[in-house]
Amino acid sequence: MADHVAPALEAILLVAEQPLAPELLAKLIGAPVDEVIDSCEILAAEYVADGRGFVLARVAGGFRYQTATDQAPYVERFVLDGQSSRLSAAALETLAVVAYKQPVSRNQIASIRGVNVDGVMRTLQQRGYVDEVARDPGPGQAVLYGTTPSFLERLGLDSVDKLPPLGEFFPDSDIVEALERGLRVTVDDDLEIEIEADAAQQGSDEIEDKSE
Repeated sequence: MADHVAPALEAILLVAEQPLAPELLAKLIGAPVDEVIDSCEILAAEYVADGRGFVLARVAGGFRYQTATDQAPYVERFVLDGQSSRLSAAALETLAVVAYKQPVSRNQIASIRGVNVDGVMRTLQQRGYVDEVARDPGPGQAVLYGTTPSFLERLGLDSVDKLPPLGEFFPDSDIVEALERGLRVTVDDDLEIEIEADAAQQGSDEIEDKSE
């Protein structure tokens, strides 16, 4: 590994505003792509071992410097002081639909969420998290939306393939079965109580009839 590669990588990545692809870094430095990737991974490991406040992360198909996770609260306090930049629950839900279903049209998103999403989609586009990626080949050629590199950067992901599988957000089959059993027991108990109440009421009515 050439001596100039690591320092050159640090110098370039320090001033880069976006993640830089290994191929671009290799071209700028004049080194093989594999060597650039190895150097970045070595630098990244060194920063973690030294307990630095920053890391060299591979996100959105490239490398960039970003705040170490455990230091994020301090940076957020600096960047967001006096500001409110959090996405609403509706925006987060819509963004999740786009992330997992992309490419997807506004009508499809609205159908999934059950509400109009025009305003939320405008917000997400203004934030740079979603954008137009294609046109539906069917009638009307609806605009199809997908997530952007900025979305991947904010989540610290290299690609949408790294999103957690949806299965992680649903209970296991044994939990579902246990819930169903519990519900069935509750229903049966309520039915039994209702039957007993009806029988008691019927007996009471018969007594009253006889007394008359």
